Amino acid sequence: MDERISRWPLVGRDSELKAFTAAWANRRCQGLMIYGQAGVGKSRLAEECLARAVHDGWKGRRATASKAVATVPLGAIAHLIPAGVDLSDPVKGFAAVASALTGPDRRRRWALWVDDLHLLDATSAVLLRQLLDAGVVRLIATVRTGEPVGEAVQALTGGDAVHRIDLTTFSPQQLETVLQAALGGPVGRRTLHELCTASGGNVLYLHELVLGALQAGALASDGEIWELTRDRPQGTPKLTELIEARLVTVGPTARPVLELLALCEPLPLADAQAAASLRVLVDLEEAGLLQVTTDRHRTTIALTHPLYREILRAGLPVLRGRTLLLAQAERVEASGARRRDDALHIATWRLAATGTADAALLLQAAVLARHAHDYQQTFDLLQALPDTARTTATHLMQGEALFEMGKNDQAEAILAAADARTVDEAAKLLVTNLRMTNLFWGAGRTAEALAVRQAAEAQVTSAGGLSMLLTLEGVVRVGSGDFVRGLNSLEGLGEARQAPDVNTWLHGASLKTMGLALTGRTTAAVRWAGHAHEANLCLDEQALRPPPATQLAPMVVALAEAGRLTEARDIGEHAYAELLAANAPIPELWTALFLARAESMAGHYARARHWYAESAALCRARNQTRALRPVLAGLAATTAILGDVQIAEAAQVKAKVYPQVGYFPTEECLGTAWVQAGRGHLAKARARLTKAAETARSIGHVASEALLLTDAARLGGAREVTGRLNELAQLCDGAFAPARAHLAAALAADAPDRLLAAADELETIGADLLAAEAATAAAAAWRRTGRARRAASATQRAQVCATRCKGAHTPLLATAEAASALTPREREIALLAAADISSKDIADALHLSVRTIDNHLQHAYAKLGVTTRRELANTLGQPITRPPTMPPNGVVTLADGVG
Repeated sequence: MDERISRWPLVGRDSELKAFTAAWANRRCQGLMIYGQAGVGKSRLAEECLARAVHDGWKGRRATASKAVATVPLGAIAHLIPAGVDLSDPVKGFAAVASALTGPDRRRRWALWVDDLHLLDATSAVLLRQLLDAGVVRLIATVRTGEPVGEAVQALTGGDAVHRIDLTTFSPQQLETVLQAALGGPVGRRTLHELCTASGGNVLYLHELVLGALQAGALASDGEIWELTRDRPQGTPKLTELIEARLVTVGPTARPVLELLALCEPLPLADAQAAASLRVLVDLEEAGLLQVTTDRHRTTIALTHPLYREILRAGLPVLRGRTLLLAQAERVEASGARRRDDALHIATWRLAATGTADAALLLQAAVLARHAHDYQQTFDLLQALPDTARTTATHLMQGEALFEMGKNDQAEAILAAADARTVDEAAKLLVTNLRMTNLFWGAGRTAEALAVRQAAEAQVTSAGGLSMLLTLEGVVRVGSGDFVRGLNSLEGLGEARQAPDVNTWLHGASLKTMGLALTGRTTAAVRWAGHAHEANLCLDEQALRPPPATQLAPMVVALAEAGRLTEARDIGEHAYAELLAANAPIPELWTALFLARAESMAGHYARARHWYAESAALCRARNQTRALRPVLAGLAATTAILGDVQIAEAAQVKAKVYPQVGYFPTEECLGTAWVQAGRGHLAKARARLTKAAETARSIGHVASEALLLTDAARLGGAREVTGRLNELAQLCDGAFAPARAHLAAALAADAPDRLLAAADELETIGADLLAAEAATAAAAAWRRTGRARRAASATQRAQVCATRCKGAHTPLLATAEAASALTPREREIALLAAADISSKDIADALHLSVRTIDNHLQHAYAKLGVTTRRELANTLGQPITRPPTMPPNGVVTLADGVG
């Protein structure tokens, strides 16, 4: 892998390459100057430009300027001067160089790439200027922004015939493109965020960070996406050398303030001036090492790049570091420590310097760290408390921090001990909340979570306290799939400002939205989610645990069920970005799961697969096994429809290892059903789907029931499910339930006009794959009746929708047109045969004789004009896929991506 990324592909510079092509095509062009800071990719772009010039017939050469070579006249380009040329007379010598370079026919053209042109010696610059003016050479040069340039070199860079390109650091989107091209697969959003932050968009730094992470095993792919196994990527020794070389140029007078910033940034300007004069700070800013920010009357100083901080800290002697930290702590204390985060800074500085700090200061700092969702720092600060300062409140904060970090058993041990000692009602409610949250959401122990709530009721007597316990019970019941009793418990949730505990109210609000959405009351669900989000925004100072975007996650489910799929995607991605910035990985993983499900409902399975993989990576990183079952089940269904059958089967097996969450339990069969469909076993797939739908109906999960019955209709069971889908259309509000019912009815009637109307309806709500299938079925129906023109129009319509569903492969979409002449029985048998299943096995599966199977198969061959099963598979668009052989021990080895 190291060799594979040693030379990254050039991506993200399309506009710059177009600018080069346009400039180079101009006959008056003398050259191209590429400006930018160190590491932004100037040399890589210049290399590509030179390669394109050579491809167009130019002879290419390269020269590299440097400070060492600049002391020797013509040192940088000596290798370009033809042998035997006498340069003792510069005028005659330069003319001789030009003549030798153009060749006897005077038609030879040179493209010269000079790296670090700003370091070129004056003699070389004068020669190149004459060669440019004579039309012998065109220049491609890189220039580091902000570096001093001599007059002779300035003469090379000026004039209308010399074009300029300014390179900046890459945006996150550009870095994602670079990483995906280099690693050969998608990168997780959190990993992308960490790498963007660490590299600052500098491609050279990014390269060394990725290379170092790969070498250390800290960056790995699970078969779906690349993820960092540690939050902070470690670079290579080369990266350290590059940054140290950048820092060493500042001189000894600037080093103290850089070291202080590395430990304590950002600093007020006055504090920075305690370590360096204003003149030194100005020089550092001009050198691009410091950034100065002014907010109202406050001016702060920080290092321009996060890696500078890491390298400076690593090279700082221990005692000097302690001295700097303590001096800064005293400085802030002397000024009154008036700012909100001063306590956090002072405590962490003193703790890092001496291993201890004032207990009250540590506690105040822990509260601030918790408010910032930095749970590792929260835990570390509380761990430093002396035993005499530990209270029920500190134990609760520690337990909460451990839960957020995925250390559920440790959290339960601390919280259970605190619960046993608690007699005060207010404290009992808080510890009950945290224990139930950790037991249910973290450890998947539903019965124990409800038992904790039951035990607490004996010590709670106030109306507000009992209301809070009822909310906690509602959260667990909705989360475990008991929607009826759960929503009853959440019925009296009231307003956030009147709630006895804001965090409990916010959690209850999220689950109320989920319960309403999944029982078909999507209008109320969307309204409630919006109300909860607004309340969270207003209460953000009080609501220390869930960021406001947490309330948008269940809104994704509500909008998708309502048939507002585009809105669901937009809001979900916005919420995910906010949660990522807020460092809230647990709400992140649920948001990713809900986004994946919404994309699946839209038929955008490639995007759904990415979001399922994203959620799975977060689950594993934070030990959140509760969500892994629906995540892996969703991944199974998605990969099956995308044709990765073995990954789908492995994911389905692995999903059953984890505890069940109650949101979509009956949808876990989708992976198995679509694997069976992919192998041609449509009857088995339908049976599995309809059985799961019956279970969903029995427990009131109407959203899942509608989804499952729709898939059964798509796999040939439309007549059997139309009646119930019509009933669900009356029970559920929103546009999706009626659209599903209309699709099933049109498929059952095989009515092309109704199928196209259903396609219109489905496309309007964003269900692109269902729309494509409906239009494809309409085309097949018209073709059977000889309406070729209308069939062609419907096919074109289907293709437009299908292009938005990259990689999706379903029996209805792939075979409706090819198998339009087949009867339903012939089509089913043909699909099984195309999957390379023997006639005997087909006969056993369908309870028919082998002779009957062969007769149907021959009729299908004749209608489709094929003679072999391989030709049949090609015609039906079905790859021949044999089921994997079960290992002797009966254990299925999981494919990469679901382990």
